[in-house]
Amino acid sequence: MADAADPRPLDAIDKDILRILQSDGRASIRSVAEAVHVSRANAYARINRLIDDGVIRGFGARVNHERAGQGASAYITLKIVQNSWRTVRDQLRALPGASHIALVSGDFDVLLLVHSPDNRALRELVLTRLQAIPEVLSTRTLLVFEEEDPQPQPGGTRGTGGGTD
Repeated sequence: MADAADPRPLDAIDKDILRILQSDGRASIRSVAEAVHVSRANAYARINRLIDDGVIRGFGARVNHERAGQGASAYITLKIVQNSWRTVRDQLRALPGASHIALVSGDFDVLLLVHSPDNRALRELVLTRLQAIPEVLSTRTLLVFEEEDPQPQPGGTRGTGGGTD
């Protein structure tokens, strides 16, 4: 993988490939190549380079959490002991329903997005699991009432929860 300090610049074709794959991670090499007007071999090589360079970190599905039985979602802010990010991050990764973990600046240190079956499970996660981590000094929970997926879905539909997909 390329050194993170000096990323390789992306050209317009690379950016178009990323846009296509973000919209439809299951797009075939052939359809990507046709859409960006390059050969299949060129598209394949470019996608592999984007993976090798760490630009593409993986492929996955966008999930409607409500339909998947995870109807309660929350952003949880955490204040943590200074210099404990790596320890806390490893413990947060193990939490059920944790879908995004970020070290941030500002009034708190960590922003965590979780999905759980209901508010009871969410309460258990916050009060029992998160607050039991010794390096967590405090938490604040922000309930998510509705989520919107910023990436267009194939076929033109959008949304990951709360609405009708």
